[in-house]
Amino acid sequence: MDTVLLDKHGGFAIVTLNRPLAMNALSHELRRDFVAVFKDCTEDPDIRVIILTGSGKAFCAGFDLKELGSNDSNNTAEEADNVIAQAMEAFTGPIIGAINGHCITGGFEMALACDILLASENARFADTHARVGMLPGWGLSQKLPRLIGLSRAKEIAFTGAPIFAPQAYEWGLVNHVLPEDKLLPRAIKMAQDICGCVPAVLEQYQTLIKDGYSMLLDDALEWEEARAIWWAKQASGKVIEGRRKEVLEKGRSEKE
Repeated sequence: MDTVLLDKHGGFAIVTLNRPLAMNALSHELRRDFVAVFKDCTEDPDIRVIILTGSGKAFCAGFDLKELGSNDSNNTAEEADNVIAQAMEAFTGPIIGAINGHCITGGFEMALACDILLASENARFADTHARVGMLPGWGLSQKLPRLIGLSRAKEIAFTGAPIFAPQAYEWGLVNHVLPEDKLLPRAIKMAQDICGCVPAVLEQYQTLIKDGYSMLLDDALEWEEARAIWWAKQASGKVIEGRRKEVLEKGRSEKE
């Protein structure tokens, strides 16, 4: 059985973690397959958006601790390296996380590497790094406080207690909470909408937000202005007008 499934649909791809009986835990095989699948998407110029989800009742339960515990080596550094985070970072388009169930520790870190998060009503998030004796290395300790605030992030990290989908929405961790059967269709609709963007602009906009977010506001505003001027010098007025008409037509059709 393939541990990671890849299903391409025109401009977007659905990547599914596929170890449902093990709550999609990150075995060595799954991590290897995940990197290969994301490399495939990154190198495919037709794929502009990825939807990441899990099969069964879990999104991802984190590292396969049973496999990790059976490792003869006392050094877990190789197992805890950030090849998954690097593979996700290498994809320049948006990644939509469709969190269908348990999203624990390493799975939580994968979710935070996504650009947009949707959750099913069954989703729950937890960070058990401190309880199992490991430190996060894929960005959780830095990204989570920036999303939900320092005190709430510390509560999650230090207690290991789960937060459920409604609370995750209230705290700003996820954008939408949906019935389980509506989760993937909503993610697909969002991916299709994103694919309607001008591909080159989508990539530049993604970079603009990511790079600017790590800057001081004044520096980020200067950065945005400089990039906008640079892009405007390359843009065609006729092409922009054509796209404007397409947007207007789409808006009218959605109202009807």
